[in-house]
Parts: sequence; C-alpha cells; structure tokens
Amino acid sequence: MLIRRPDVIPSSEITPYRHYLNRRAFIRSAAGALGAIATGGLAAGAGARELNALGPRPGSQEIDPRFATLTDELGDELNGFGQVTTYNNFYEFGTGKDDPARNAGTLRPRPWTVTISGEVENPGVFDVDDLVGRFGELERIYRLRCVEAWSMVIPWSGFLLRDLVDWAQPTSRARYVEFRTLYDPEQMPGQRRAILDWPYVEGLRLDEARNHLTLMATGVYGVPLPNQNGAPLRLIVPWKYGFKSIKSIVEIRFQEDQPRTAWEMAAPQEYGFYANVNPEVDHPRWSQARERRIGELGRRATLPFNGYGEQVAQLYSGMDLRRFY
Repeated sequence: MLIRRPDVIPSSEITPYRHYLNRRAFIRSAAGALGAIATGGLAAGAGARELNALGPRPGSQEIDPRFATLTDELGDELNGFGQVTTYNNFYEFGTGKDDPARNAGTLRPRPWTVTISGEVENPGVFDVDDLVGRFGELERIYRLRCVEAWSMVIPWSGFLLRDLVDWAQPTSRARYVEFRTLYDPEQMPGQRRAILDWPYVEGLRLDEARNHLTLMATGVYGVPLPNQNGAPLRLIVPWKYGFKSIKSIVEIRFQEDQPRTAWEMAAPQEYGFYANVNPEVDHPRWSQARERRIGELGRRATLPFNGYGEQVAQLYSGMDLRRFY
C-alpha cells in the first residue's frame, strides 16, 4: 500500500506537467505490480530470478506492458525491468555488471535498521519500515547516468530525503550528510577483497540532500528493491553520476566537515566529491560528452546535470564546475 502525506508537495508543482501525468500512470501500474507481489508471494529484497516473474527475462530490453506507456519528462522510454535488475555496479557483490544479480542472494534486507547520528536533535536507530511508514512513498522516473558513460531511465519509488532531514532536525553545525553502506563480508562477499576501503561511504551537502529531487529509494518498477539494486534503502541523486547513489544504507550521519567518500579515497584524481554530470569535464580515461543508453546501439549527447539543471544548477552558483568535479 502506498502511504501518502498531505503536506508533501505534489509532483505537479515540482516537475513538468507531462512528468506529473506519467507519475499518475505509474501509480496505477505500481498498484498492479504490488498486487502481483501479494498473489505471487515475493518477499522484499527478492533476487532478480524471482522478480523477473513480473517482467521480461534478465537483461531484456523489453518493457513490462504495465509500464510500456511511461516516459521521463524528456520523452525517453524506460529501460526494461531485466536491464535494471541485471546490469548493476555493486562491488560488494562483484565487479562484473551481472555479478550483483548472481551473488546478492546472500544479503538479508530484513530486519534492517538505519542509524541517524551526528549533528541532529533526533538521533536514533530506526527500523527501515518505520521510516517508510513515517514519510510515505512516492514515484519518480529518473535518468541514471553512470560515470562509466552509460545510462538508463528507471521508475523508482521511495520518500524524499528532505523529509527525513527535516524530521531529524540538523543542528546549526550540520553542513553535510554522510551515508554508509552495510559492512558485513558474510552477506557481502565482495567486501572480502580490498577493492575499496569498506564500508562504502558517500556524502552530500545539506542543501543537496534537501533538494526536491533527492530520493531515498525503497522500490523499483513497483516492487521492493531487489538486493542487487541496493535493498532495502538506497540514495538516488539523479543529477550526479551513479556512484553517488549509495546502496543498502545503514547509517545517515550529519556533520560539519565534508565526508571522505569511498571513490575519492580510492582515486581522488578521477572521482570527486560533487560528481555532477558535466559533459565538458572528461574523466581522465574517457570522454563524458556522450553516453550509451543501455539497449541502444549508438551514443547520445550527455546533458549538463543529466538534464536536471533547471532544478539544481542554482546549488552551484559561483562555483568552478571544472575544478569542483
């Protein structure tokens, strides 16, 4: 059941009207998908093999008929359910794109708690389902642009991060929000290898966290997040490269200092803190001017801020976007 709060700003007021109409269609589609979960007995965080009962075969470009009429606000069609759930970067389960779908069955997404800590008036340890019940769920179709120059269009469900921020009540000292992924090599076997300095850490400025686009995702394609997509709770920041959208979050910490993020520590010359999509700033090893939409043969031009500049460019007024990569 989708829980709605009357004080949440309607999508019609913060996104283009066409996107708002798509959102209404998505709600109807999601209701049908959730009904399929109820009759099919799928559990939250089920693996791709189970979830594909609701959609095309793994890796397929086909769109589930219940979502076939949906697009993003630019008119781009959704990627197939099979693509979204089998083409993933989640190094905690392996470095290959299909490794997470094959290996993430070891993750146990319930019970799951999230620690809210640091410079806040309301710290504590909270059950993830209690958070969803408190903040409700909404639907957003977002483009995802990976730093590796591939992209997808994905229908997410979740709650606005700014609702959690406001509820936590940051103190006057809080300027950044740090996120941490679960660290448990038994559940996440990729953590047994020193690919990164585990656990995975990401961060946002407080104003970025409170932007109306920033989503705490709990579902995709109308079903609970599968393990390989970051069950049971992940961040979605659609104007930034995908590595900012940290998965399987267990801690949200408010702090005065800028967090030291996982990829910054691993390769600071390649992965900066801001990671805003910028076609004019190349990665040291490849161009960012164009991207490959998964399922398409050619490449398309990359849009500044992944096409969300109207909503977020003001956050970086006066900053040198080449320097603050």
